[in-house]
Amino acid sequence: MFEVQQEKEGSGGFGMWIGIAVILAVAAGLGYYVMGSRNSAKTKTASLAPTAITINEPKDLRVVSAKMDKDVTGNVAVWSVDLRNLSHTYTYKDIAYQTTYLAADNSVIAQNTGKINLSLDPGDEQTTQFRDLLYPSGTALFKFTITSVTASQ
Repeated sequence: MFEVQQEKEGSGGFGMWIGIAVILAVAAGLGYYVMGSRNSAKTKTASLAPTAITINEPKDLRVVSAKMDKDVTGNVAVWSVDLRNLSHTYTYKDIAYQTTYLAADNSVIAQNTGKINLSLDPGDEQTTQFRDLLYPSGTALFKFTITSVTASQ
């Protein structure tokens, strides 16, 4: 009637191995998560490196004034251009331009393209002068246009 129950031997050892396996799996997962977030942080930092891009129509680079005169010989057009960078983040350089010389009837007499080698930091304003081309006779109007710039952060 009263029988003594016997304990099973060996079942405690198997449970201990399962517990160790679970702890190792959790530790491995945590290690993978921590190492993965470090690698993604390095990747994000690398992607934020400054890069130069070409912008064909810069919206925050303004021509404050563009004046054209002749040189002392009266043969070459000399431009004085005042540029302002309204951007808060981009630095502009290698500013490509186009000059157009028009007759009284608005027909194009001559056009020229070139680059201005200056660097405009965010909020900066600079005036530059350059010699363009032989002054076309019959010029009544003239235009200065920025065609593209190189921008970097």
